[in-house]
Amino acid sequence: MAHIVQRNEPILRDKAKAVLVADIGSKKIADIIEQMKSAMHSQKDGVAIAAPQIGELLQIFIISGELLKKADKNYKGDETDLIFINPKITRLSRDKAEMEEGCLSVRWLYGKVKRSTRATLEAHNEKGEKIVRGASGLLAQIFQHECDHLSGILFTDKANEVWEMSEEEINELRGKN
Repeated sequence: MAHIVQRNEPILRDKAKAVLVADIGSKKIADIIEQMKSAMHSQKDGVAIAAPQIGELLQIFIISGELLKKADKNYKGDETDLIFINPKITRLSRDKAEMEEGCLSVRWLYGKVKRSTRATLEAHNEKGEKIVRGASGLLAQIFQHECDHLSGILFTDKANEVWEMSEEEINELRGKN
């Protein structure tokens, strides 16, 4: 299983490099995606992860379809992990909302971040096909959070307030929902 890079490691502050379209589908990129999935799925609360979080400075992020489906009642997709290579946010709504966020690389801090409530993302999938995806709610928030990672930005840089919670406190909260 891949190690999840933590907030004090400099790679999280670097800008990720674009993946050559010709390299999408290669064994190297497929292996990185598998490492990302393994790291994300090793965490109970791992909804998404960007390549720099496993030490790879590439513009790739993945989202757990299974956890997204559980967390967002409006999500219409299936439980397959979503893969985005060379993602670019092409549109953000003017309306914003303060949303709670956490991060697998900023354990166990949480904060409130003002994010656009809707976003449109262009990227390539793991087959190299160009995709355009609109999103609202949690999925739009994830798009913005993960694209920030690819630019060397952590949610704590944008948070209005930050607090710490233990894993036990989080599990307790989840048990009550």
